[in-house]
Amino acid sequence: MSSSRRLALSALALFPLALAAAAALPAAAQDAQQPVRLLVGYSAGGPVDQGARLLGAALARELGTPVLVENKPGANATLAASEVSRAKADGLTLWFAASPTVTISPNVMSRMPLDPVKDLTPVAPVLSYYNVLVANNSEPYKNAQELVAYGKAHPGKLSYGSAGVGGSNHLGALLFARRSGIQMNHIPYKGNAPAMTDVIGGQISMMMDIISTASGYIQGGKVRAIAVTSPQRNASLPEVPTLAESGIEGLKGFDVGGWYGVYGPKGMAPELVAKLNKAINAALAQPELQKRYRELGYDEWTGSPQKLAERAATERAMWATVTQGIVVD
Repeated sequence: MSSSRRLALSALALFPLALAAAAALPAAAQDAQQPVRLLVGYSAGGPVDQGARLLGAALARELGTPVLVENKPGANATLAASEVSRAKADGLTLWFAASPTVTISPNVMSRMPLDPVKDLTPVAPVLSYYNVLVANNSEPYKNAQELVAYGKAHPGKLSYGSAGVGGSNHLGALLFARRSGIQMNHIPYKGNAPAMTDVIGGQISMMMDIISTASGYIQGGKVRAIAVTSPQRNASLPEVPTLAESGIEGLKGFDVGGWYGVYGPKGMAPELVAKLNKAINAALAQPELQKRYRELGYDEWTGSPQKLAERAATERAMWATVTQGIVVD
């Protein structure tokens, strides 16, 4: 079974959990409390949707009310973010954000429909994630050192795919190339899945993909794992080295990943933000949810709204230096 199909089935399997949480409530409580809408800026079955549905089922149990995940894909996830920014600040409409929309899109989108800092309220960090650099099995290099040596000996021959211009896997690979001193040709796709298909087929050399979706292809022998982009090895791929430990001078301290967080509309009352933050952190402490996230290769990242806002600001500034000259219409 393909990784994408497993993800889709996993996402669908979560619906009964959310429904069970709702059914467990007394009828009066269900009538008195409206469900919370958790918007996702990507299609169902992908890694962001998967992360949101897992959280939604656990959060419903903490809040005592249903949490309904809604997919609003498009425009680098800014369609979902924009809908949340216009919603009533009552805590019933929230955004499950993947970091590129908050940290990268403001630097590259020529017409971004909202300001993530001014138009949204940080509620809670959820998870950290990292990418893994994978290559076609027929490529002659087996690790980062061999890849860089090959790239320097064959300038312009290497190519890498991404989910589109300005995405985290595009810019992460670009940063790797710049720091290691090699040239690679970027081939943008309309999503990670078609890019991975062409890596497997040999149409492109490599790509960076989120560990949670790439691990199935790696373990199935479809692609070769070169290195992960985290500062430490990932528990779900313990045999795969980090770029930072490659010994390449420009890759020392390489630490490029992303995160998921929950945001609400601007103007939310501090007491409401605190209540939601407490519930999300309690949901993330549930052993079953922690186990599932670890199996998917995610790292724990919890805490206060301020922690979310500060990391977003730091990474937005970092990506500004990488994205100079890149514009997405």
